[in-house]
Amino acid sequence: MNHYPAWKNLLVAFVLVIGVFIALPNLFGKAPSVQISRDDSGKLTEAATLKIEGALDKAGIVAENTFVEKGRLMLQFNDVEQQLLASELLRDNLGANYVVALTLAPRTPDWIRAIGLQPMSLGLDLRGGVHFLFEVDMDAAISQRMEIISNDINRLLRAKRIRRAVRVSGNEVRVRLGDASNLDQAEELISDYDSLLDIRRVTVGEEEQIIVRMTDDQIRARQDFAIQQNTVTLRNRVNALGVAEPLVQRQGINRIVVQLPGVQDPAQAERILDATATLEFRLVCEGENAYEAQRRGRSLNVGCELFYDRQQQPVLLKRGAIVTGDQLIDASQGFTDGSPAVNVSLDGKGADEMLRTTRENVGKPMAVLFVEQSRELVERDGETVQVTQTEREVINVATINGVFSSRFQITGVDVVEARDLSMLLRAGALAAPIYKVEERTIGPSLGQDNIDRGLSAILLGFALVVVFMGLYYRVFGIAADIALFTNLVLMVAILSMLQASLTLPGIAGIVLTVGMAVDANVLIFERIREELRNGNSPQASIHSGYEKALSTIADANVTTLIAAIVLFAFGTGPVKGFAITLSVGIVTSMFTSIIGTRALVNLIYGGRRLERLPI
Repeated sequence: MNHYPAWKNLLVAFVLVIGVFIALPNLFGKAPSVQISRDDSGKLTEAATLKIEGALDKAGIVAENTFVEKGRLMLQFNDVEQQLLASELLRDNLGANYVVALTLAPRTPDWIRAIGLQPMSLGLDLRGGVHFLFEVDMDAAISQRMEIISNDINRLLRAKRIRRAVRVSGNEVRVRLGDASNLDQAEELISDYDSLLDIRRVTVGEEEQIIVRMTDDQIRARQDFAIQQNTVTLRNRVNALGVAEPLVQRQGINRIVVQLPGVQDPAQAERILDATATLEFRLVCEGENAYEAQRRGRSLNVGCELFYDRQQQPVLLKRGAIVTGDQLIDASQGFTDGSPAVNVSLDGKGADEMLRTTRENVGKPMAVLFVEQSRELVERDGETVQVTQTEREVINVATINGVFSSRFQITGVDVVEARDLSMLLRAGALAAPIYKVEERTIGPSLGQDNIDRGLSAILLGFALVVVFMGLYYRVFGIAADIALFTNLVLMVAILSMLQASLTLPGIAGIVLTVGMAVDANVLIFERIREELRNGNSPQASIHSGYEKALSTIADANVTTLIAAIVLFAFGTGPVKGFAITLSVGIVTSMFTSIIGTRALVNLIYGGRRLERLPI
């Protein structure tokens, strides 16, 4: 009656062996390490690896272990001091083409690493690092798009020599023409430019105007693009910072979460990530007195705008930008005539526009305008509100001495500005401004303290449950304790295999699972005792206990699993971590509590004539 077929016993043994094998890397711990990778994400060459090892040998720095993983060279050290020395040395020797990052790498043997086994991934609250939550300005994303549409329409009409006045008003572009007979031609040009735009004619007074709006679908598409582009841009910037195993992902409708393990200086990370800096290249307005415009506060020419350079001297620039930051495809720090510079490369459209402009304006001045947006808290009517501030500064004015298109240099910056500006431009321009809404810094000592406390909670909970089950249910309780230990091993194995980040709430989920895992055994064992009290034989009681309790156990676990899935689907960050470990724990406990304990009980009592059961 109480016998498993051989295949089922082999299945239990196989799952246990595989679980122990996959969980094995978690026993070896982690070592302070330095990760070296190429900034273009390519594989390290053998020559570069030899250069790195030679530099360490020359400085007398000995790595505990060296291996290549996913095209990146990993150097492990015995202590943090050696790790920091090696990091500084390699940053000085390798240059800007390589990314040197501090990390913790598992000390797993080479044969385990060769087959792809890894320990559990630890979340930021256990490893230490910096957490940022950014909000994307969706309104600004639409406004920027309308400005681009306005400039393109103005250029189209100018090319056809149509007198016009084009301006952005809210979420629409208003086009006024000097001659009403050109309305049909202008409307056709705009429609050819983008047939999906909502183009209408309206009468204002006695004048007919063209109103251009984005459709609802275009607005949603633009907002999604802003989130996706900003996520990619932030990921590129994080890579440039040299952070190992960063997390950059969308959260909700308009937010992006960035987690940087191991980073303990949030100021540097924030300066790069939070920057909405970009560039605009504009022609300087000639024939206008900038100081007179400064006195009046504006230019008399509607086609010119007043800006200031770094010495707070006034400069008048034309309104239309020749090239904007989103048309840059590469930027690198360099020097020209001994002064810092930024080498810039443009995409095809930007190169064509720069070529046309420089060809038509040789000998005329062109300026580089640095644009940065930030959000500040101000008092208005007794309430604190957030206000978007846009700062524009002319960083360079130079004469166009020749015709150029896709490649040129920006001068007028110092070494630090050249480095940061080239990094920002190389990572890509943000499609819309972002604003920091949350920041957390977790020190490595606090992370280790969280690990120690979490482990203590798991061990204490496990010990109390083991003692209770052993004393109360005797041999059957010991079988449940063995199943509980197996459950923990399987949980660690699955989390290691999934590489889902284990967080502090995740540890809480494991502690909760330790208590819940024996619920099924309690139901089974109590059912067995009830069957014995009803006068059934021990073998029949065991069989009935497992069979009749199964539906109740399944109902209870399935409802909990549904709740965990809902938490994972709608939760964020810590809630997801809790939901993952709870879900995994439910699945593994169902296997160990029902199939695992039954296999043990069958091995102990199956096929024996029993007068009584120690339960």
